[in-house]
Amino acid sequence: MGLDSQNDGFVVFDRVQKSYDGETLVVKDLNLSIGKGEFMTMLGPSGSGKTTCLMMLAGFETATFGEITLDGRPINNIPPHKRGIGMVFQNYALFPHMTVGENLSFPLEVRGMGKAEREKKVQRALDMVQMGSFTGRRPAQLSGGQQQRIALARALVFEPEVILMDEPLGALDKNLRERMQYEIKHIHANLGVTVVYVTHDQSEALTMSDRVAVFDDGRIQQLASPDDLYERPENAFVAAFIGENNTLRGKVSGIDGEICHVKLKDGSMVKSLRVNVEGDGVETTLSLRPERVTISPAEGSADNIFGAEVKELIYLGDHIRVRMDVCGNDEFVVKIPNATGNRRLKVGEKLNIGWAYQDCRALDPS
Repeated sequence: MGLDSQNDGFVVFDRVQKSYDGETLVVKDLNLSIGKGEFMTMLGPSGSGKTTCLMMLAGFETATFGEITLDGRPINNIPPHKRGIGMVFQNYALFPHMTVGENLSFPLEVRGMGKAEREKKVQRALDMVQMGSFTGRRPAQLSGGQQQRIALARALVFEPEVILMDEPLGALDKNLRERMQYEIKHIHANLGVTVVYVTHDQSEALTMSDRVAVFDDGRIQQLASPDDLYERPENAFVAAFIGENNTLRGKVSGIDGEICHVKLKDGSMVKSLRVNVEGDGVETTLSLRPERVTISPAEGSADNIFGAEVKELIYLGDHIRVRMDVCGNDEFVVKIPNATGNRRLKVGEKLNIGWAYQDCRALDPS
């Protein structure tokens, strides 16, 4: 979705830093602006700073430096329960001694809401997550997926402006997790609530988000839409972290406009797209997606053509993952759709592969 400028600063991190010991910064000079109604995901490996950012927004951690604002109001000194923010955690955090209805009613009671209105809101939130008939059950009588739905309903029940989700689907099995991804996405679309979501699962981030902030080492490495992150990574970390990626290392031997000529360690010369290289003679990492590689390209149809040897074939249903030895790299992967008419390869087979220079991005040395 496009954000118009008036919406573009609903949640703002302004030069935010966080240190737990006064020496090491776990979040370094974070500037991030989240639009009203946006689904923003903070994605990164463990220890990259993403959860700390979420906890500072929730009010469970305090920024060491900088300011966080919500709808123009500085919230650094506002306690968590007064920020009007809903939270969903991985471990559900439901009260075991309360029924589902009581769990949902609790945040409304705390806000001094009358019984009739509470019941109406509880029912509406439960219907939203397709759990309308579970009011009288206790958490122990529910499956993991059902408990997560109740936790989501509880975060929605008081109609917060922002919902924070910290790895909410991490404990669910793959099929249920995928189903819940779509459900959360649909609830977001229907309510127009602002969602800030934390995960280390890249496919989850790509499936659900309007924009994704990729964290590493306490900083945002790239902030972009899912397709931009995948198709146009700006550095070697993002290229490797998002989706599968072939990495070839070499030195820049010449730059011709947007074309970067790179000499690999085995002497091969590769034409690539100049993205993040400073000039001649510098080390670079080339990034190439497996599905962008053509098997046995016709002569003149690809900017780069190299000999390859098939090392391993892995059948994955809708596609075959082929590991090859190419330009001295025996971890080079090509994905071939499992379609009628695609010829079957054999281990040990030698053939040519090719790709366009635009699909091969010359990035920092990583």
